[in-house]
Amino acid sequence: MKMHFCIPVSQQRPDALGGRYVLYSVYLDGFLFCKVRYSQLHRWNEQLRRVFGNCLPPFPPKYYLAMTASMADERRDQLEQYLQNVTMDPNMLRSDVFVDFLKLVQLDTFSITTEKASLDIFLPDGRSIKVEILTSDTAERVLEVVSHKIGLCQELLGYFGLFLIRSYKEGKLSVIKKLVDFELPYVSLRSSEVENFKVGLRKWYLDPSLDSRLMDCRAAVDLIYVQAIQDIEKEWAKPTEVQRQKLEALQKEGNQTKFLELSQEVWHYGYVQLDPCTCDYPEPGCGTVLSVGNDEISCCITLPDNRTRDVIFQMNRVKCWQVTFLGTLLDTDGPQQTLNQNLELRFQYSEESHWQWFVIYTKQAFLLSSCLKKMISEKMVKLAAENPEMQIEVPEQGKSKKHHSQQSQKDYSSFLPRKSKIKTAEVDCGLGTIKEEGL
Repeated sequence: MKMHFCIPVSQQRPDALGGRYVLYSVYLDGFLFCKVRYSQLHRWNEQLRRVFGNCLPPFPPKYYLAMTASMADERRDQLEQYLQNVTMDPNMLRSDVFVDFLKLVQLDTFSITTEKASLDIFLPDGRSIKVEILTSDTAERVLEVVSHKIGLCQELLGYFGLFLIRSYKEGKLSVIKKLVDFELPYVSLRSSEVENFKVGLRKWYLDPSLDSRLMDCRAAVDLIYVQAIQDIEKEWAKPTEVQRQKLEALQKEGNQTKFLELSQEVWHYGYVQLDPCTCDYPEPGCGTVLSVGNDEISCCITLPDNRTRDVIFQMNRVKCWQVTFLGTLLDTDGPQQTLNQNLELRFQYSEESHWQWFVIYTKQAFLLSSCLKKMISEKMVKLAAENPEMQIEVPEQGKSKKHHSQQSQKDYSSFLPRKSKIKTAEVDCGLGTIKEEGL
């Protein structure tokens, strides 16, 4: 599946010879990832082509004459599409030539040199683990270091991830984004313009039944147990009063296994809850709290008369979605490093045999999109297990798992600024065909 790469802005800069060059600001999941020149990306593409041959997506051609404004916009769009498409191949994501270049441009963009450093990794219960790393270590490498320190089985690393988390004085927290395997956690943390950011270790699956696969590893059980307790305390998971009493008794007994088994019955257990936001359903401007997991988008909507309504959108009825940046980057040479203002995620949903668009306005639109992708990926794995005669390839950010299916799942989400022509890649979540159309 495509990653959320976008290039919403570029700047012209003078070079040492008196000419000018274009510097592209590349964002990943709404955060500034790096700033690069066309020539750097061109050399990188040539290196990739020597390793992977013609399976690479097309790269924008060189221009030997001065570019017009429309040509410059076209190149920016083409580079954006290239970055999105090149990350769809899991073999490429794991290659040294791919990772080494992206490590270098991250370090260069934020003027950070490679050296030894200490990094605090926060567990779901608020405790932290200090690990010794290099500033150039990727999220994948840091996760391996953390897992070794806490005794987490290596074969279970795919069920966990490192996240950027924002904590508040009143005890609340927001999960901002999952760090992809080739991101540098040290750089992401130091480059953030938002205070109170932390790097946290959390489970990364949205099908609660997958807990069962972790029960033979003590460290894994400890992690999902403390996260379950925290989710209940933060009211992300919502037990009934009877369930709460039973869970408290099991917690006092220290019976983690029974606690997690009972948690499976708790409403919204294992879901990711977003910060309060607004939506256009059942009418524009309604406040809502979204919880995402177990193959659904669950919305607690506040109506204009202050009554609340619980609305659930099942993922098997979602056709496609897109994230749109509604604003503009006013200070392109300044420190603005996030696109988390004025974001919307809209998805197309089948209701009473009609397709309808629903719009959610949230700063966590990219995280929400990542969660939707995760649920689709988990559904594909489950379908493949139920139909072993079919072949399917399920990429998971740097890891490749082969299953069987008659059709391959591609991409059904997109990001483009509102000012340009918006395209959405459409996919039937029942593994149907894909088409792109202008809106």
